[in-house]
Amino acid sequence: MGMFPVVSNSQSQPSRFRPGVIFRSLYQWVIHWSETPHARTALLLIAFAESSFFPVPPDVLLIAMGVGAPHRALGFAALCLVGSVTGGMAGYVIGLGLWSIVSGWFFTYIPGFTPDFFEKVSTLYHDNAFWAVFAAGFSPIPYKVFTLAAGVAQINFPTFVIASILSRGLRFFLIGGALRVFGPSFKRLLEKYFDWFTILFLVLLIGGFVLVQLLL
Repeated sequence: MGMFPVVSNSQSQPSRFRPGVIFRSLYQWVIHWSETPHARTALLLIAFAESSFFPVPPDVLLIAMGVGAPHRALGFAALCLVGSVTGGMAGYVIGLGLWSIVSGWFFTYIPGFTPDFFEKVSTLYHDNAFWAVFAAGFSPIPYKVFTLAAGVAQINFPTFVIASILSRGLRFFLIGGALRVFGPSFKRLLEKYFDWFTILFLVLLIGGFVLVQLLL
């Protein structure tokens, strides 16, 4: 058995699209990489993918790996930063050159990602592009929406990259630093309340979309 419990569901599920169920399955899939020899590669790739299309934030894998090896938590945070910023650049390129082709997929399969919401984010860049990217990179606000919208709005690319490095670095290194200091005790807390942490990440994901819509 691994460090984290695997939640099974023997009841049959309706065939209709259910974001909560899908998110939980993806969450469990992300967590399982922490117990494999490919954990670091998975962390880098998930951080990359989350910045442009993947719904689960890399924080969950960073925490799972950090509680198991607190002395390496800052190194894991650095991997998250590299993957996330380069993934953000990929999101920018998608928004810049491919948005008309791929927009339908994002609006269909990413919970909370609607045309109206995306239009609001794009408009936000006209006021202050740097702080819009910085806020999305650090907070629960979905970063991928802002990377794609940055390309569509064609904001200054160096501004986008600098804001991403600062915000994502601050976020991941705060988590990594906390894991380095409180790793063993946090591990016990996570194992005891694992299901609640799963719910919390789902709330943060959806709440990020709601927060932006309230602020705009």
